Amino acid sequence: MTIESHTHQLPCLGYGLGLRVDHYEALLEHPGNVEWLEIVSENYLVPGGRPLAWLEKFRERFPLVMHGVSMSIGSTDPLDHGYLARLAGLARHLEPRWVSDHLCWTGVQGVNLHDLMPLPYTEEALSHVVDRVRRVQDVLGRRILLENVSSYISFAQSQLTEWQFLAAVAERADCLILLDINNVYVSAHNHGFSALDYLDGIPAARVQQFHLAGHEHGERLLIDTHDAPIIDSVWDLYVEAVRRYGRVSTMIERDDHIPPLAELQAELERARLLAEPLLREAA
Repeated sequence: MTIESHTHQLPCLGYGLGLRVDHYEALLEHPGNVEWLEIVSENYLVPGGRPLAWLEKFRERFPLVMHGVSMSIGSTDPLDHGYLARLAGLARHLEPRWVSDHLCWTGVQGVNLHDLMPLPYTEEALSHVVDRVRRVQDVLGRRILLENVSSYISFAQSQLTEWQFLAAVAERADCLILLDINNVYVSAHNHGFSALDYLDGIPAARVQQFHLAGHEHGERLLIDTHDAPIIDSVWDLYVEAVRRYGRVSTMIERDDHIPPLAELQAELERARLLAEPLLREAA
């Protein structure tokens, strides 16, 4: 399979981890195979204090990227310009390689649901999101990445598939994609579509980053929990993504039941060992 040109992308960072408090000291003492770190933006938006002091230490050792959960890019509420100003300030201070958030909405009419809610995949929603992404990028002075979320419901009004919608947002708003491989797998199972069709529908030139994570089996649905090791089927899907998109910055996400750093480093090494032979073969 021919890999598309990556003309839109930023440089690849290699293999990284989501920065969690549990691993602050261990990462500084034993970084091992960790080449870069992703921070949760909202954890560092308060000026000063110990969190930012820790970030200064990590900034000296690792490339950083910022990943948010509060932009609510799909909401019909006005954009939160206070939040965007704080986000832009943190970005100016940290100089991250990029800034990302989720293709979703998190609240409406001033009520925060504290969850990542899916959108109806309609032309109306597409135009709405594209306009908001452009305005956010103007405020931040940079392209952003948008991540596909796991979902458990769908909208009868949807006119596009999820991957058509995500690809169209990226192309029309000129933004990049954070492709969560686990979320593709979870949503494919929950909604009965083909995960490989999803991968085939995403333009490689827009894919800047991968997330890999674990999930749980509910009674009927898979639940995106980020609290367990990555399963073999998600690793298999990651291999297919590497075949299609080539060298993409890859990271492991763990948000709960956080194990010792060495366990996540072992998962990171598995990602490297799966990807690198394919990348050498394609070179």
